[in-house]
Amino acid sequence: MHWTSPESRSRALYERARHIFPGANTRQQVWMAPYPPYLVSGRGPSVTDADGNRYLDLTGNLGVLIHGHAHPLITAAIADQIGRGTCFALPTEAELRLGGLLCGRVPGFERLRFTNTGSEAVAVALRAARAFTGRSRIARLEGVYHGSDDVAAVSSSSTPANWGEEPASTARYPGMPPAILEQVRVLPANDIATTQRLLAAEGDSLAAILVDPVPARCGFEPLRGDYLALLREASRRHGALLIFDEVIAFRLGFSGAQGRLGIDPDLTALGKIIGGGMPIGAVAGREDVMAVFGNEREAARVPTSGTFTANPVSMVAGEAAMSLLDMTAFEHLERLGDFVRAGVRGVIGQVGVPAQVTGVGSLFLLHPHDRPILDYRSYHRSPAETEVMARLHRHLLEQRVLLTPAGSGFLASVMHPEDLEPFLAALPKALEIAFDHPLTRSTT
Repeated sequence: MHWTSPESRSRALYERARHIFPGANTRQQVWMAPYPPYLVSGRGPSVTDADGNRYLDLTGNLGVLIHGHAHPLITAAIADQIGRGTCFALPTEAELRLGGLLCGRVPGFERLRFTNTGSEAVAVALRAARAFTGRSRIARLEGVYHGSDDVAAVSSSSTPANWGEEPASTARYPGMPPAILEQVRVLPANDIATTQRLLAAEGDSLAAILVDPVPARCGFEPLRGDYLALLREASRRHGALLIFDEVIAFRLGFSGAQGRLGIDPDLTALGKIIGGGMPIGAVAGREDVMAVFGNEREAARVPTSGTFTANPVSMVAGEAAMSLLDMTAFEHLERLGDFVRAGVRGVIGQVGVPAQVTGVGSLFLLHPHDRPILDYRSYHRSPAETEVMARLHRHLLEQRVLLTPAGSGFLASVMHPEDLEPFLAALPKALEIAFDHPLTRSTT
């Protein structure tokens, strides 16, 4: 049964949600009109909804599930730990194993501290930078998503109506305190001259420069090497810390994006894949900076805690997931990404619509335009382009292919080219419908 049928189980669940949650949902990133299919299970590259429909899942829960759903080694580790306890008010060896595994993969991870989410990791990294430098101001790129913390969210959703001639600090929600906006200097991605000038104007006021080196709203393409080098040099010159948000980008190599790109940030925020499908986040970096959380010689200057931080279920799931991510797995993911991006480009050329696909490694992103993407402003979608993406997303879902509403895909190690064929087979018609292509109009 189709999930939008009045008799569907998804419809019944939606009706219940309307009386419990504002907007009938508790997680707006995965919401769609009139309501989404409600899922009951997942295995490997697929998920199944409450009405028994099976979908190819190219979201991986927004990049979390790099080994697909219910990987047997990960679920076995979780089941074993649940039988021995889910959380304690004292540390466990499991956190040492996962922490040591992560520190062993990246030379710059001299010390590490767990959190519960990627958003929390970014917020904690910013607090660490402020405590270490004694300064309060933060620089960040326009339009890049860094989670829900107020400072990190400034200008993450700027529009042509408020972004100004040069990037301005814009509120993420009505009522965001003006004092928050005043703490943030917003930079244009890949614009060296403007960024140099804006950072020079900050003098020695900056605590940190926060950057996602492969931002979704620049098409999941790495920032230019000379631009990243500028940020690294400028942070050192101004006495600020360079913070990488690799909550997503850590999936791009054995040592994350920083290893792939050859840049050494002072701190790194992590999340998503390091938890094996369980809630997690982490901050890692230089030993002297991480000392703000305390060490053998001094008490913490930045206290951090959390009832579920480093809970052993997340720790053992993360250990299993990261152990599976060896060099062979990354080589497979790289080939898979090249395969799907080439396939999408071929379909776009065949259909003849102004669209494009970008991305790197196991990431890809469809765009409802063919203009060059250099920064958030060239990525930003007009209302008409947003509507094209909504039609594309909906038609693919009708064909049992799940992308994010923004058109992004996250590939998993358990996938193979044949698993992706349903996506490539459904894409021509989806593009025709999305762009209201003449071929579509002539057959409807």
